[in-house]
Amino acid sequence: MAERPIRVANAPCSWGVLEFEDAQAMVGHPTVLQEMEETGYCGTELGDWGFLPTEPRALQEVLAARSLALCGAFVPVALADETQHEAGEREALKIARLVAAASTDAMLVLADDNGKDPMRVALAGRIRPEHGLSDADWRIFARGAERIARAVRQETGLGTVFHHHCAGFIETPEEVARLMDLTDPDLLGLCLDTGHFSYGGGDALQAIARYGDRVRHVHFKDCEPSVAERARAGGHDYFQAVGNGVFCELGLGIVDFKGIIELLDNRDYGGWIVVEQDVLPGMGTPLDSARRNRETLRSHGI
Repeated sequence: MAERPIRVANAPCSWGVLEFEDAQAMVGHPTVLQEMEETGYCGTELGDWGFLPTEPRALQEVLAARSLALCGAFVPVALADETQHEAGEREALKIARLVAAASTDAMLVLADDNGKDPMRVALAGRIRPEHGLSDADWRIFARGAERIARAVRQETGLGTVFHHHCAGFIETPEEVARLMDLTDPDLLGLCLDTGHFSYGGGDALQAIARYGDRVRHVHFKDCEPSVAERARAGGHDYFQAVGNGVFCELGLGIVDFKGIIELLDNRDYGGWIVVEQDVLPGMGTPLDSARRNRETLRSHGI
């Protein structure tokens, strides 16, 4: 078992706070943080810029009021476009400064600018090799990820992990593997998202076994197989699949959370597990789902 117990957080996306959506349609942070605390979580990710306070002291105060730690911040950057690297670095540093002022062990969660490429959105869950990046674009993507991770570490001391994501250019197990092969493990870890990895055709247990200590942040998300199969068969795009519930409550899909927890324990994993049940604004019952998701994890010993 790990010397430091695995800590369990939730994320604003479980309440429909998504980078793809209109902020006016989203629930506010007072409700989200209150419901996180009420349902037994001890941490949260930052969410979209401006969802939580963007001044360090104010951020610390709203988190402390709910006994929540800040465990990470999601930063999407169009890494396949070299002209976006400079702006992406500036954005990442802006967010990293805030996070570092509010937390001692949070991760900068770097991702592709998901949901923007029409082909990848349309084919999420059924990506084939011919839908991927060119060799030149792979090199650009990897350089951009390392550039941002290096700048974040040098200025703020935060570590950076890469979050693979359906509807982005790093979705399938093969794409995750190629990015890991192209990047320095000291600079860039992996944020393993169990639901995205499953919908992208992978097995999270195999990913943990393969990447070992490079898995430094974990998103617990489930994948409902019948919804996933209907999406593939019906040609549903990524947003249709999410709206149809492809990311279901924990324990109702195909992800082996018990096995993952055991494997993380055996590896003395000391990072965060962040529950994410992606829903669109107004969809589902986030409070009830958060409670049931926490109860599921307690039944597995965390």
